[in-house]
Amino acid sequence: MAALTGALTAACNSHHAGPSVEFTRVPQADQGGTEKNDIIEGTVRGAQPGQKIVLYARSGKWWVQPLRTNPFTDVQKTGKWTNATHLGVEYAALLTEPGFRPPPTYDSLPAPGGDIAAVATVPGAAKPPSPTVVFSGYEWRLRDAPSSRGGGNLYSPDNVSIDSAGAMHLRVRKVGKDWSCSEVSLTRSLGYGTYRFVVGDTSHLEPSQVVTMFTWDYSAGSRSNSEMDIEITRWGDASNQNSEYVVQPYNVAANVTRFASPAGTLTHTLQWEGSMVTFRTVRGDGTSAGAPVVAEHVFTSGVPSPGIESVRMNHYIFRNGKPLERGESEVVVERFEYLP
Repeated sequence: MAALTGALTAACNSHHAGPSVEFTRVPQADQGGTEKNDIIEGTVRGAQPGQKIVLYARSGKWWVQPLRTNPFTDVQKTGKWTNATHLGVEYAALLTEPGFRPPPTYDSLPAPGGDIAAVATVPGAAKPPSPTVVFSGYEWRLRDAPSSRGGGNLYSPDNVSIDSAGAMHLRVRKVGKDWSCSEVSLTRSLGYGTYRFVVGDTSHLEPSQVVTMFTWDYSAGSRSNSEMDIEITRWGDASNQNSEYVVQPYNVAANVTRFASPAGTLTHTLQWEGSMVTFRTVRGDGTSAGAPVVAEHVFTSGVPSPGIESVRMNHYIFRNGKPLERGESEVVVERFEYLP
């Protein structure tokens, strides 16, 4: 997601000389609640080993983020930190020492001292930091920042559109000398339930093009970000089957099962319940009883628990595979459904 300008970063209120915390991506101001969330990012200068960020959003009082059960945000070696947060009218980041136990709420934020090395606050932004669209009755955030996924790709909101029939188009396009990809993510967390994606024909994809429908939780970074995937790709090798179900990490053999997706519209389903996730793919748009089953698999180990995950869809390039020949491509997601 695009970093905020220096002027906005400078508006952060840092209360301590020494280690300091700054915000580089600030969610919009909102009265708050559990329905909607966004990505919040920043940097730390002068962090010491073992220190972590604890985030708060103010809605009446200050509420720890993203979850009471998972209140810590790791600081990377570069000093960068990233997490999800529920919305508030103001946001705070505390740089804390090992052993600090964050209270679930504050009426007033503490000053630096003891287990708190630095405190920074910032008002919520006037508008969402990234553009959004409405698709299948849900609001989706459009990625506008690079990602390391696939060996490193650029993303642009211009590669996503909703047509007159309400379908979402995800594109890979040539922009200058490089490729530009597409990704969308729900602005709310849905948790356990059934996720259904109706996807138009993907038989035109080149071996190094990828389409993924997946879950992602910033707060579960050390646990593979609670990622579960339906992936349409040959990973750059034309001899591979073109689809797979994955419960991350993918380098555990039992966490991946591959299959062949035929041409035509397919309905992919992820049913997430307790310690089990069931993936299923059928022909057609999912409205016909007895639709032919293409593939089905049940995972019972390594299945994550709900947190503040979002459902995402993307279309990008696997950079380590066979170079693209035709290049530009488009995938149409006709419909998304969620059943609790």
